[in-house]
Amino acid sequence: MAGDQDAIALAERVLGILNEGGFSATYKFALFTAILDLCIEKTTTHGTPPDTLTTRQLADRVVELYWNHVTPYGGRGTLRQGGGLGQQATIVWRIETAREQWAGAQTDTAYRARRAHPVEFGALVDFVEWKLVEMPIPRLQVLGRQEDRFLYEYNWTQYVRHTSIAAHQRGTASDFDNRLLLRPGVAEHLVRLNGILRPLFYRAWAVMVARMNKLPEAELERFLFGSERTSLDAVRGPLRDIQDSRCFYCESRLAGPAEVDHFIPWSRYPDDGLDNLVAAHPKCNNSKRDFLAAAEHVEHWKARAKSHGTEFAALSTTISWPRDGDRTRSVATAIYSGLPATSRLWSAPSVFGPNERARILAALGDW
Repeated sequence: MAGDQDAIALAERVLGILNEGGFSATYKFALFTAILDLCIEKTTTHGTPPDTLTTRQLADRVVELYWNHVTPYGGRGTLRQGGGLGQQATIVWRIETAREQWAGAQTDTAYRARRAHPVEFGALVDFVEWKLVEMPIPRLQVLGRQEDRFLYEYNWTQYVRHTSIAAHQRGTASDFDNRLLLRPGVAEHLVRLNGILRPLFYRAWAVMVARMNKLPEAELERFLFGSERTSLDAVRGPLRDIQDSRCFYCESRLAGPAEVDHFIPWSRYPDDGLDNLVAAHPKCNNSKRDFLAAAEHVEHWKARAKSHGTEFAALSTTISWPRDGDRTRSVATAIYSGLPATSRLWSAPSVFGPNERARILAALGDW
C-alpha cells in the first residue's frame, strides 16, 4: 500500500507541474515524455529501473520526439510549439531547419537522418542538449516560484556556461556533470504509471499545440467536457454582490470585470452548483487554474457557505440555478481526503503551500 501511495503522490506532483503555466513552449511535455521513455528503456532484464539519466540521452530522445512534429500539417506548414508571437520554439525550429536541409527519402526518420548525416546530426543533438541544460531541465521541477527536486537532482547552476558543455561534448576537460540523479523510487513509479501518464501527456501536449495554432481540435475537449458548456453570466453579478465586490481569493476590490471560478476545479469534478462557484480577479482565476486551493481558502469557502446560505437558496430559486451544498461538500471532502501528504496546494499567484489535511477536513466537517 505504501508503494501505491508513493506512486499516487508522484502522479499528483507531475500533473501539478504540467498544469503550471510557467512554460510558453511544449518543452515540459517533451522532457517529461523523454524521462518516462528512458526509465522504461533503461530498465534491466531483472526489472531494475535506472537511477541515473544523462542530458545527452534526454537530448537524443527529445530530437526523436520532435522529428515527426516538424513535418507540414496539411496546408498550415510546421505547427508552432512555442516561442514569441509568430515565432517557433527554438529547439523545434532547429530540428525543422535540419530536416528541411536533409530532405529526402533517406532522412524521413531521425534514425535515417543520423545515419546519412552523422556529423551534422551530432551537432543538432549538441545544440538541443545545451538548450535543455539551459532552461527546461532546471525549470521542470518549479511550481510557482519554488523549485522542488522531487524527480531528479542535477549538478549545475543557472550560471552554467555553454563553453563548459561544449567541452564536455567534445570529450575535453570540463567541469560539467551531465547526470540527472533520479530520486529514490521515481523511475519505478514512472514505469508503473506509464499507462496512465503517457495518454495524459499526449493529450495535454496536443491541446496546447492546437491552441497555439488556433486549430479547431483545441475546442473539442472544451466542447465535450469543459465548464464553458454552461454560461456562467447569470451568476457572475450575484456572486460579486454576495462577496461584497471582493475577489474570493485575494479579497481585494473587484474594480474591473470579475471571473467565475470553480472552487473544486471542473477537471476534478464537474460541479456547477452555486456553492462551488466564486467570483475572482482574472489574475487569481488564471493562476489557480486546475489546482486545489490551500487550507485558508477552504476555511474562507466554508465561512461563505455558512454565512450566505440563505442568499444562495434564494438565488437558486430566482435564477433557476442548481444548488446542492451537501453534494458539493461531499465532493470536496472526498477529493481532499485522497490527496497525498506531499501535495502542494494553491495559495496565491505563483505561491503554493503544504497540504494541511487536518485543517482542511476540519473546515469541511464544520460546513
